Amino acid sequence: MTSNQEQASYRVGEAKGHTHEKTGQVMGAAKDKAYEAKDRAAGLAGHASGQGQGATDAANHKAGEAKDATSQTAQAAKDKAAGTAQAAKEKTVESKDQAGTFLGEKTEAAKQKAAETTQYAQDRTYDAAQYAKESAVAGKDKTGSVLQQATETVKGAVVGAKDAVVNTLGMGGDNAGNGTTNDTTTATGKIAGDH
Repeated sequence: MTSNQEQASYRVGEAKGHTHEKTGQVMGAAKDKAYEAKDRAAGLAGHASGQGQGATDAANHKAGEAKDATSQTAQAAKDKAAGTAQAAKEKTVESKDQAGTFLGEKTEAAKQKAAETTQYAQDRTYDAAQYAKESAVAGKDKTGSVLQQATETVKGAVVGAKDAVVNTLGMGGDNAGNGTTNDTTTATGKIAGDH
């Protein structure tokens, strides 16, 4: 922003300098013409003095016309210089306004982008937290299922071992022996199958 203002100020200063230079040139040229006209008028007046009052009046009239022309030229130069200065001022204001609008648009775009980035980050953080929560619940459920299966397996193995000991010692009856053997075989098969 400072760069644009400095450039605009430089342009205004440059335009002012050109305006003053032009005005000086025009004023100098106008003065030269006035002096030239005055000299010419004086020469004519001197020449005319020998020819009479009519020539003097004509010379005075010519000098007046030259003076009027010089004044008009000087006024035109002054008006032109003022117009140039006004145009430079308007250009500077326009440049400043354009720079302000441009910077305002860029600032707004940056704010919008920052808001979008922040929202995106918040959404991704929420998604990650939700995923972690769901993974933890799923892990807990899976762990509970594994522990349940392990507990059932251990129970079956204990019952099978007890029945095997009872059968080995002959404490079980014929009916109990057959049932125990089947239970032991089932429990042993289950243990082998789980592993």
